[in-house]
Amino acid sequence: MHPTGTQIQYLHLCHRKLWLFANGLNMEHSSDLVAAGKMIGEQSYTQRASKWQELEIENIKIDHYDAVKGIVREVKKSNRRVGAHVAQLKYYLFVLERNGIAVQHGILEYPTLRQTEEIYLTEEDRKDIPSWEAEVQRVVGQEICPPRIEQSLCKRCAYFDFCYTDV
Repeated sequence: MHPTGTQIQYLHLCHRKLWLFANGLNMEHSSDLVAAGKMIGEQSYTQRASKWQELEIENIKIDHYDAVKGIVREVKKSNRRVGAHVAQLKYYLFVLERNGIAVQHGILEYPTLRQTEEIYLTEEDRKDIPSWEAEVQRVVGQEICPPRIEQSLCKRCAYFDFCYTDV
């Protein structure tokens, strides 16, 4: 089975988070930060629904795809994890291309910062992304949860309490 966009993003953030999420421990539903991000995504571009469509293919769900221009838009709350955001968007572009769907580029949008970034799929990305898919399968398939990474990004993670509560 192909990874989800969320799994690709988590692969680039934290293997522990990826493993927990993929193995059914989903903490996002109780995170105020995740809820705020969803609200920003839903309320920032209210006219978009008339031009953009939602698209589900393989195991990914793209919220904003312009079939006429071949552009994918991904809305994020913060640019703190921009590398993971870029990886997720490039994965979307790769999956569309792999399935014969016309795609030009992607746009990362940070509405609260009023920033956008155009993202293009390169030949190097096309070679690297299958290894990302394999790495997701490897991490998810481990019998034991990977160790916590103990970085500053952990403090704002939905899994923080899980990882840092001593039992």
